[in-house]
Amino acid sequence: MRICEISDMFHLTQDTLRYYEKIGLLDPVSKDKKGNRDYQPKDIRRLEFISCMRDAGLSIQVLQKYIELYQQGDGTILERKNLLVNERDKLIEKQSLIHKSLRN
Repeated sequence: MRICEISDMFHLTQDTLRYYEKIGLLDPVSKDKKGNRDYQPKDIRRLEFISCMRDAGLSIQVLQKYIELYQQGDGTILERKNLLVNERDKLIEKQSLIHKSLRN
């Protein structure tokens, strides 16, 4: 898929997609004969994960750490799990503060 299609699909700018690739959130995207990015199913799955995590409030830095650990293989599963659990706990705390603010 072309970058414009992916941009529309994920509601991200093309610059954001290029940035994600530049900082390593996405592996280098293959290119067609004309040099245009050609997103493959594995890229789309990664973007689905990134979008979900960003919607949940994870920072770019946390995602970079997660992807770095992921690329190191199965030996980092526990560390990745702990990272996500820690981020979930932060999200729950933030949710609690929001509910408290709404009640006041």
